Amino acid sequence: MTLRCLIVDDNQHFLAAASDLLEREGLVVAGTAAGGEEAAVRVAELSPDVALVDINLGGESGFAVAERLLPTPVIMISTHAGEDYADLVAASPAIGFLSKIALSAGAVREMVSAHTG
Repeated sequence: MTLRCLIVDDNQHFLAAASDLLEREGLVVAGTAAGGEEAAVRVAELSPDVALVDINLGGESGFAVAERLLPTPVIMISTHAGEDYADLVAASPAIGFLSKIALSAGAVREMVSAHTG
């Protein structure tokens, strides 16, 4: 199954690099967004299978954005270690967390597969 994802991050360089990496590894990057409002519009337009949302979107909380994207599954991403956000991720609607360093198509597939059973 080909997964279609939306990447939400306020860093344009990361959006480009992550899109390239995930596409090379077999995911379809249906779109990108720099913030919550744009992400909500993209989810409505594109119906991605999963959204990868940066925890810190400048002045906006990625956790608040994740709430707005439901029922689309959301994986929180950050440059920080997962332990730093474990309680917040667990309390959020996100299906999991990936460090930006560990971001890969395989890791995204694994998380989505575990979520959908």
